Amino acid sequence: MTQSRENRLLTMMPSGDFERLRPHLHKVTLDYRMPLYEAHKPINDIYFPAEGVASLVNAMADGRSAEVGTIGNEGVVGIPAILGDNVGPLNVYVQVPGFGFKVKSEILKDLLTASTASRTLMLHYVHAFFNQVAQSAACNTCHNIEQRCCRWMLMTHDRMQTDNFLLTQEFLAMMLGVRRTGVTDVARKLKSKKLIDYVRGRVTILDRPGLEQYSCECYAVSKREFDRLLGPSRGL
Repeated sequence: MTQSRENRLLTMMPSGDFERLRPHLHKVTLDYRMPLYEAHKPINDIYFPAEGVASLVNAMADGRSAEVGTIGNEGVVGIPAILGDNVGPLNVYVQVPGFGFKVKSEILKDLLTASTASRTLMLHYVHAFFNQVAQSAACNTCHNIEQRCCRWMLMTHDRMQTDNFLLTQEFLAMMLGVRRTGVTDVARKLKSKKLIDYVRGRVTILDRPGLEQYSCECYAVSKREFDRLLGPSRGL
């Protein structure tokens, strides 16, 4: 099977390293709610999403859960393995369906041990990811729900290859830290401004520049950090 570099990290990887990894990459469909790894269980596979969004979810003792981070075609699912561990404290599953590429964690770790360039690339991504998580924490405190919703829709739009995609009320509620009724209200407001259409959990982006205008600065801040640490995206 011919492999693609539709994931940003695969795009930025040195050609020689990518060619060594290519035979071990397997294209996979990322179905809604598909688990990618579970908390405190071995991380056997690492995923490079090309389209779609994976959600890192922290489960509380009382059964509640909170989304604490998202990963799309800019990154990789399996950061604990990249950092030398083989388990993590979070559950990771697909929130917005798409497709990507899977590789055994040991294969990627061997490549990163042998290649300083690819190892540095992955560590730069880890840095950018944690900067994004920190920005999200500040955003949740400082900005209103409409601004935050625009930010998440822009981030999801960046990770898809279409203006129309699944974005469930459950996922938006987790990302925004509100009840589903709050999602309904903000979606109605964005629809009234003709920025989006939102029907039965599917978003259609109607006015991308308008979304950027109504979003807070956090979307642009995170994007600049990814570009600074990884370089301008190419080939996506």
